[in-house]
Amino acid sequence: MKTKFTLSWLTFAFLIAACSRHGPTAGTSALKPIDQAALQTMVDNTARELLIPGAVILLRTPQGEFTVTYGTTLLGTTTPPRADTHFRIASNTKTMTAAVIMQLVQENKLSLDDPLSKYDPGVPNGDNITIAQLLEMRSGLYNYTYAPEVSASLDQDPTKVWSPTEVLAIAFAHPPNFPPGTAFEYCNTNYALLGLVAEKLDDKPLAACFQERLFGPLGLKDTLLPASTSNTLPEPYSHGYMYGGSVFALTDKPYPAELQAAATAGTLKPTDDTGQNPSYASAAGGVISTANDLATWIQALVGGRVLDADTQRRWLESPQPEDPKKPDGQQYGYGITLLRWGANTLYFHGGEAPGFNSFMGYDPASKMTLVVWTNLTVSLDGKVTANALMLKVLDQIYVVSPLRPSPSPIN
Repeated sequence: MKTKFTLSWLTFAFLIAACSRHGPTAGTSALKPIDQAALQTMVDNTARELLIPGAVILLRTPQGEFTVTYGTTLLGTTTPPRADTHFRIASNTKTMTAAVIMQLVQENKLSLDDPLSKYDPGVPNGDNITIAQLLEMRSGLYNYTYAPEVSASLDQDPTKVWSPTEVLAIAFAHPPNFPPGTAFEYCNTNYALLGLVAEKLDDKPLAACFQERLFGPLGLKDTLLPASTSNTLPEPYSHGYMYGGSVFALTDKPYPAELQAAATAGTLKPTDDTGQNPSYASAAGGVISTANDLATWIQALVGGRVLDADTQRRWLESPQPEDPKKPDGQQYGYGITLLRWGANTLYFHGGEAPGFNSFMGYDPASKMTLVVWTNLTVSLDGKVTANALMLKVLDQIYVVSPLRPSPSPIN
């Protein structure tokens, strides 16, 4: 579970610029006519280029629902992934943890301005860290998934059962990176703490909080936070792969040149990380789901089916620039990211864990829902694989006139 799945402003800027090149202005909320054959060709070409074993793209629009798949869920077989294939959603879990916290706010069981010490007195500087600062990644706490012992343990003992207390002890062994509220830094420690707050106030395990508050009411029958002792996924599921060790998924460390060369030559095969126990991630990234369920989830969350009107407004207004020098760039709020351009606002999140990468987003203006997942975390050239596919899908439906099928020959 990398520290951050980001749709960077530089990579997204080409979409905005392309709008003026190809005709529609950046302010349009309309989608181009969608050509599934063109989407399939793009996905096939991109996945082959990035050496992705398998991928699913689920696109819901006013024009209809489009599902494009590629490859296999298990190397060495021809088992195609589907929209109901289970995979680890990693940091997309944060949207769910944040939603539970916001429901507790609307029930007056806590305030966003409450100090963390009110619920957990053992956190360093907890008197000065608010619930809101945890949600919006501004606590200053050290990110435990950056600690080398975490990735080393995942590789050496992948079935190890982790507790929130254990990962927080790793985080608290490091000094804070900055005073609370003074900067943005994506940090899994924040959501490990929020999970504990939710459990304390709801007086039940986080898995039950999710099921009773979110998954059950929305009919997400294929979504769950597994038991901490479980390292398996429900059938049907995809295996998850990556080159090298878990450190390349949990941090921003690039692949060394020799690893890239060996993998490109075929002498180094990707590691199957499917059996890693996700308990180290839990409230920050432990949920298992499907493309179908994630599409329903992000549309319900952004569309106002999870929170009441007042709390929804606070949630929608929570994002603020990650980089103060780029006020029009990417923003992060209470467990959600957004980018605005013209009349469009894309609310999204992503997830990255050893073996899996994913993206989910909803654009209320065009009523477009997009879910992308892959079973290769990072490509050899350092691309976040679901992000790479997602950008091309958005380019296809917002900007570029779709490819037209060749006319059938006349017999």
